[in-house]
Amino acid sequence: NNVTYSQVATFRQSKGKLYQLHHLLTSLSANLVFHQTVERIHVGKKFGDIPRGIFIVRGENVVLLGEIDMDKPCDTVLQQVSIEEILEEQRLQQQAKQETEKAKVTALKDRGLSIPKADNLDEY
Repeated sequence: NNVTYSQVATFRQSKGKLYQLHHLLTSLSANLVFHQTVERIHVGKKFGDIPRGIFIVRGENVVLLGEIDMDKPCDTVLQQVSIEEILEEQRLQQQAKQETEKAKVTALKDRGLSIPKADNLDEY
């Protein structure tokens, strides 16, 4: 009762990670098996691929399956860079984001305001 495919797919994890993979198998309960999976990291107009191998997604974690129109022209031009370079770019981007967030929190604190952290929101 398995349906077999051999198509390239893109999978976005809830934590923001993006994977480029070859769709190998789908069961009737929407379990997905991929091979030759790569984690694709985007920073600005650059991207890098990290090989991850076989990737299995349980059916209860699948929210949406769909197709991409391959005939539609792509407007975005991305430059592929090495794994080391994209990881360094990502680190710098995250560092800049943390500094911006820290400055925002400090500015709000100076005005007597605060932003609740995401891990504390369950208490409300």
